Amino acid sequence: MMRRVRLVLRLVLAAVFLYAAYTKLRQPWLLFAMSIDSYHVLPEWAVLAVARTLPWIELVLGLVLASGFGLPYAALFTSAQLLVFFTMMARAYAKGLGIDCGCFGVGEALTGWSLARDGSFLACAIVLTASAFATRRKESDRIAG
Repeated sequence: MMRRVRLVLRLVLAAVFLYAAYTKLRQPWLLFAMSIDSYHVLPEWAVLAVARTLPWIELVLGLVLASGFGLPYAALFTSAQLLVFFTMMARAYAKGLGIDCGCFGVGEALTGWSLARDGSFLACAIVLTASAFATRRKESDRIAG
């Protein structure tokens, strides 16, 4: 049963990251940079670096999740990345910033709905991470014993 849950979570998160990368890579990277800059947490040089690299990181992460290769570590990286995204979104929302979410390219306002959606992605990633490491531990115990 848990194996199927892991598969579903892995594929859902892979689809989310692949779609997020696709939407950002279709647009000029400077548009995404403006979305990042609206959060007011990074200096200009970092905004530009993140805008150029994050869509590619999301693409690779989506492909790795889809393949299942190194799942515990891919899931852990996914959880960490989503935690950073969610924290920045919650901070901006609490401050009342009327900004673009930036999650799936330009044009999506940061709302309670986008926070709930991304919070559910974070919860899925945490469950996937815990399950992947637990399965890895069981497999190594079985091999050792």
